[in-house]
Order: sequence, then C-alpha cells, then structure tokens
Amino acid sequence: MSALTEQARAEMRELIAAYPEPRSALLPMLHLVQSYEGYVTPAGIEMCAQELDITAAEVTAVATFYTMYKRHPMGEYHVGVCTNTLCAVMGGDAIWQRVTDHLGVGHDEVTEDGRVSLERVECNAACDYAPVVMVNWEFMDNQTPDSAVTLVDSLAAGEPVTATRGARICTFKEAERVIAGFSDGLAGQGPAAGPASLRGLELARGRDLDDGEEALA
Repeated sequence: MSALTEQARAEMRELIAAYPEPRSALLPMLHLVQSYEGYVTPAGIEMCAQELDITAAEVTAVATFYTMYKRHPMGEYHVGVCTNTLCAVMGGDAIWQRVTDHLGVGHDEVTEDGRVSLERVECNAACDYAPVVMVNWEFMDNQTPDSAVTLVDSLAAGEPVTATRGARICTFKEAERVIAGFSDGLAGQGPAAGPASLRGLELARGRDLDDGEEALA
C-alpha cells in the first residue's frame, strides 16, 4: 500500500508553485516521493504525472535517468563508496571490497534487515578528503577499510553518527525530504568546510601581491 497521502499531494503543489514552469518541479517532487515511499514507486510516478499534467512515461524517463532516484526500497541508511579515480587510488576500491564483503551485499543492494543499502558512486566532489564515503548524501571523509566497517556497523546498530562536515546522519527518507526542499532545521550543524578545502584560499590571501594587483576579499 502506498504511503503517499493527501499531505504529500499538497506538498507537491507547494513545490510546483515555487517554479515559473510547473514541470521544473519534477526533480524535487521525485525526492519528495522517496521521502514518503523510500524509493520512486509507481504510485509516486502517477501522482507526479497527475499534478504536472504529463504522462507517467515522461516522469519515468526522468526517474530512470538520475542515479539518486531509486526504483526499489533503499536501506534506512544508504551508503555510497566513491571509487572514482582519486578516491580509488587513495583506497576507495579497498574500502568498497571490504564493506561489500562485510555486509554481504553489492552495488544497489540492501541488507536483509533493511538497515543499510550500498552503492558504488562516482565523484562526490570531495577529492581533498579522499577516500570519501557518503551516508544519505552526507560526507564521511578520509575513510579507511576499517573505519568504513565501523561506520556501517554503527549505522546498522542504530547508533548516532555525525557527518565529518555536516549534521547528524538522518534516515534516507528524512534526507530525501530535505533534498526536496523542506528544511529539517539542521542546516547549521557541523562545519561546512574543513582545512583542506580552505587551504587554497589561505594561500591566495597570504601570498605577496604584485604591484597594482588587488587583494582578494
């Protein structure tokens, strides 16, 4: 049975009202569906289509294009291991192998208890903290095979986990609601950037300036 309610429909209309063109709201609407259902369900596709006055096929085309939209239930905590070039060189491949062996699941699969799902992801734009693991799209920096196993064990046990740069780790559904555009009030928690990210700016501000060169603000 679908978890989508009339409240979900009202929230979809709220999202639509925020855009000059109604169809522009489809991406956050799909995230909203995932916040209710845990993935993009046929019922969610149909509701999006109804509210935007487009076909279910058009909604499906979008939902199947982007990897953040899932077509089967995700775990309560969705773990993404970056294995793109830099993370892989720095140990991402070793982390992936250790975690997938430890959990007994592979790419886009979910543990039997439904607590953790696993994904091999592309670059998360956090190369200064490679290798990086994400949990419900929050950063866990400078990981090792051992720390990644500790991380997934903590998630599976329901222990509180805080992102390296960000708030406490919430559930997949809670994260999807935030991505859809509905604040959870946690945006100010934790640091937004760390020393490695700010090093270039510090060097630029501290370097000797040539004559006539304006100082960086």
